[in-house]
Amino acid sequence: MIEICCGSYEDGMNAYYGGAKRIELNSALYLGGLSPTVSTLKLLKAKTDLKIICMVRPRAAGFCYDENEFIQMKEEAKDFLENGADGIAFGFLTKDFHVDMERTSEFVKLIHSYQKEAVFHRAFDITPNLEESLQTLISLHVDRVLTSGGEANAIAGKDTIKRLEEHFGSQIEILAGCGINAKNALEFKNYTHVKQLHSSCKSYKIDETTSNGKVSYGYYHDNEMKYEVVNRDQVKKLIHNTQ
Repeated sequence: MIEICCGSYEDGMNAYYGGAKRIELNSALYLGGLSPTVSTLKLLKAKTDLKIICMVRPRAAGFCYDENEFIQMKEEAKDFLENGADGIAFGFLTKDFHVDMERTSEFVKLIHSYQKEAVFHRAFDITPNLEESLQTLISLHVDRVLTSGGEANAIAGKDTIKRLEEHFGSQIEILAGCGINAKNALEFKNYTHVKQLHSSCKSYKIDETTSNGKVSYGYYHDNEMKYEVVNRDQVKKLIHNTQ
């Protein structure tokens, strides 16, 4: 399974026409991915047969949320599930970087009440002991975890990902992501034996109205006019190269 990380309706359509079968739908990918809009989900469900996992993340930075944020996250998850989402990606940590068992359990129960998939995202990678954290997620009945093996990218974390797949892959789905592309995916898959890969397959577009020289809305330092999009040709290459 190749999952494409998408930040818009356009991204989702590019992933679809590139041959993807599942996407993780976000907004604001430059912040690590925030919750998308329900309208984006509904459009993609109407136009494609993609399996869509919606991110529920109300803000940038970490994963230790206050009560107001948690209330918002539950409502967002319900909105997505009631409008066709096939699963929810989320992460809850305590202040000491451990999995927040209470909130994770509540989210899993909510998602499973709709018969959909509960996916713990890369908040997992900053927990102090990945094996213990994975055992916790298994005990809470999480369906899948997205991981780079506790490293900055999955290539650097490939040994850990391989070990997690070997020891826990029969109990929880291991989705390897961050830094996976058409050039390295096959070698990575063959080495780690993971059955699911997550990739952004991104390229860039330019919007000249981003800055007038005094006021700027850019977020890339090398070229403030650019923004990222899913490249359908890269999706095709990734899928082709892993078959």
